[in-house]
Amino acid sequence: MTISGNVGDGDWSVVATTHCTAGGFGCAIQISHHTPQGVFKHEFTHSSIFPTEREAILAGLSEGMDWVRLKMSNTLSVRAG
Repeated sequence: MTISGNVGDGDWSVVATTHCTAGGFGCAIQISHHTPQGVFKHEFTHSSIFPTEREAILAGLSEGMDWVRLKMSNTLSVRAG
């Protein structure tokens, strides 16, 4: 079974999707942030494996929201490679 969830507010969004993996469940995370320069998008996988899908999806959404918060506050800067 796969669980997906999303959260957003106007200029930003986070989408998380769980997947089965060895030892439990992982979570893929996609973030999007609208800026004056255009839409910033980033995708990554949560570094932890979780025993339940519920824990995986909640951790993924939380991690994505932390990433967006840091990006919007200019605490971190990511440049196109």
